[in-house]
Amino acid sequence: MSQAVTPRRAAAALVTAALLVPLAACGNGDRKKDEGAGKSAGSAKTELTVLAASSLTDVFKKAGAVYEKEHQGTKVNFSFAGSQELAAQVKQGAPADALVTADTKTMDGLKADAGTPTVIARNRLVIATGEGNPKKITGLKDLADSKLKVVLAASEVPVGRYGKQVLDAQKIKVKPVSQEPNVRAVLSKVELGEADAGLVYRTDAATAPKKVDAVDIPDAQNAVASYPAATLKTSKNAAAAAAFVKWLSTPEAQMILQGAGFQKP
Repeated sequence: MSQAVTPRRAAAALVTAALLVPLAACGNGDRKKDEGAGKSAGSAKTELTVLAASSLTDVFKKAGAVYEKEHQGTKVNFSFAGSQELAAQVKQGAPADALVTADTKTMDGLKADAGTPTVIARNRLVIATGEGNPKKITGLKDLADSKLKVVLAASEVPVGRYGKQVLDAQKIKVKPVSQEPNVRAVLSKVELGEADAGLVYRTDAATAPKKVDAVDIPDAQNAVASYPAATLKTSKNAAAAAAFVKWLSTPEAQMILQGAGFQKP
């Protein structure tokens, strides 16, 4: 026998239902909020900006990919330019986390802005010529030939300073057709046939084997370029920046650098 629904019982049922609806909605909302927070936390990444000498362009792109794979919570963004340009950016307060220059002189001028630097690699100069060395250049002395179109980096650029050093030591006077802002610009001039020869790092010439030839310079006449790396004091990711700089000296990173033609620190 069914029980009759009294007005009192009907009212109680309505009150209970009214109370349960907001509770259910609240529960669903909290659950979605928690799920969203978890998703956000899981996808969050630390982004590093590393200012690096232009001669590191190819090898650092490779090294950065390896580093990100091993440190999946970190994204490394590189900004490549001549070391003197990078130093100017740091002094102007450009937002960045670490710096790698192609000489110690530039880094030494940033003691107020950077941490203690560590040399991660070394390099040497070569004479870049057109493919097949059409002008038959054999050494530094040939660069003094006024018939040759020689391009050098500007003297304030590390590779330009190294170039001046080796030419002055051999008492060789060269009148360049242009002075470029970084080593990659020098290489580009030779690649495009706009210059017969240019002084670049050995590693830069190696990036364009089908377009340029590299004429070795004897060690006794050459200069050694050092690459110091340091964190920047304005970094908002100091710990992550320090970890990346430290990693550059690990066997894995050194294998990548040396595989690209860089020498041991």
